[in-house]
Amino acid sequence: MPNLGKLAKVVLPVAVPGALGLMSATVFAASQAKENNTTLMTDELSLYDTPEPQLRNQEPEVGRVEQGVASLRKTVEPYVLWCQSYYKTVEPGVDTTQSIVKDMYAFLNDPPPEFYTSVGIIGFSGILGLYLARGSRVKRLMFPTGLMALSASMFYPQHAASVARASLQFFLF
Repeated sequence: MPNLGKLAKVVLPVAVPGALGLMSATVFAASQAKENNTTLMTDELSLYDTPEPQLRNQEPEVGRVEQGVASLRKTVEPYVLWCQSYYKTVEPGVDTTQSIVKDMYAFLNDPPPEFYTSVGIIGFSGILGLYLARGSRVKRLMFPTGLMALSASMFYPQHAASVARASLQFFLF
């Protein structure tokens, strides 16, 4: 019986409104006041006549908050226009970068056979070039680049030949 108080707290809020809905009560009607016996002519009931507007539309006074928002909008407007124009110039670059990244992701999810081995060997040749180029800055630039180009030309000879032709035409003409 110690849980009877807890049970009452749960059941009473549900049971009382339901029980009150089932109870009957007497409702007395209000007395009838004098009826308004004015008769209207059919001209007064025309659907096409509009009543005279009795309300006048008044504009509310401008408050401090509205004035502050208006001045803020005027202050910020040049910056917003600059950002919009900057976005219009940057958006094509972002879109092309996004499409390139999507293509690279699709390519790397399903790479051609022996792709990772060729990339590993080309990368290792670059690291080897950095190791061999200790000393001058020219060596640090030329050795890794040369070894990576040499190993890339071994894996992709057609691309290397087209790059060599294009570079010869560029430097000779």
